[in-house]
Amino acid sequence: MTKRVTPVDAVYMESSALARTSEVPLAQVSVELGHLYLEDLHTVDLDHFFARIAPWVDEARIQAVACLPAGRRPRVSTCLLLDDYSSPTDPQARPAPPPTTAIPQLLAAAERAGTRLDYLARESAFVQGPAACSLAELVEGLLVADPPFGANGSRPPVTQTGWLTNGQRSPSTEARQAMGQRARWAPPTENGRHPHSIFHDVELWSSPAGDDTRIWSCAYLAAVWQLVRLGMLRRDGGNAVAAELVDPAELPDSWSALPAVAQVTRTAAPLCAYRTLSVLNSRFLPVEAAVRTILCQVAADPVTARQAVRRAAAEGIDVPLELINRISYVLLSP
Repeated sequence: MTKRVTPVDAVYMESSALARTSEVPLAQVSVELGHLYLEDLHTVDLDHFFARIAPWVDEARIQAVACLPAGRRPRVSTCLLLDDYSSPTDPQARPAPPPTTAIPQLLAAAERAGTRLDYLARESAFVQGPAACSLAELVEGLLVADPPFGANGSRPPVTQTGWLTNGQRSPSTEARQAMGQRARWAPPTENGRHPHSIFHDVELWSSPAGDDTRIWSCAYLAAVWQLVRLGMLRRDGGNAVAAELVDPAELPDSWSALPAVAQVTRTAAPLCAYRTLSVLNSRFLPVEAAVRTILCQVAADPVTARQAVRRAAAEGIDVPLELINRISYVLLSP
């Protein structure tokens, strides 16, 4: 007897067609209670620091209530970014206090000011990350340069130079044109200027040793932090970084032993949010201007970007598709 074999049609699919982009819990507003360098923990009056910021946390809650249907409780989380990546500017600076000392002091000072600190993030964790790809490298892969009109490709890509700009740089007056004439000076111009240019040339990283080792800039890592807070970063469809609950009574002795984002309040609203509000000292204005230039050239996953828009609409909240329009600041005088 001959066995009859029924033919089966082969189906070919792109592997990406099977991928799923996970969703993350979202608050309505993520309020950043400033940036602190680790050495600031010795010198900054924490009571004064949080007392100036606390009123703006209340304002964020009011705004969150105003854009929600009546009777719905707002979800507002607070966070603080600790810079444990940059080297101290003073070589004689005292070593940073350990988490066992510093974190209880931060939590207590925030509470005395009438607010609450929910999350602590470490800047160095954005650089180190898993061996496959750190958050800094992950975001670098999302950068899409905004070339000026008439660009001919002669400018090396940002991944080679470490410099990102929002327009056309001034030509070098040392360069010579055809027939030996020296190039004339021309001003830099901003793409889409109206009517005058505000030109930014932002250094994302440097390589002091001249090798492949990169020192990421403060502005670039602050841009990464904004993307984390907006819930925009995915790795293989899953959340690229999630906050880990840490018991303030069981803290490690070293900062490197803390997770990238430590949740220090058990009942906190989600870290990620539809919108972010950063309450910062005005000394960070140049940094945050650079952050916005960087984020304007980040091609976020469109599925992830639309998830927040769709979920916000279901709550009666209007969230813009453009990430840069989800970010707000309050800058306090020194």
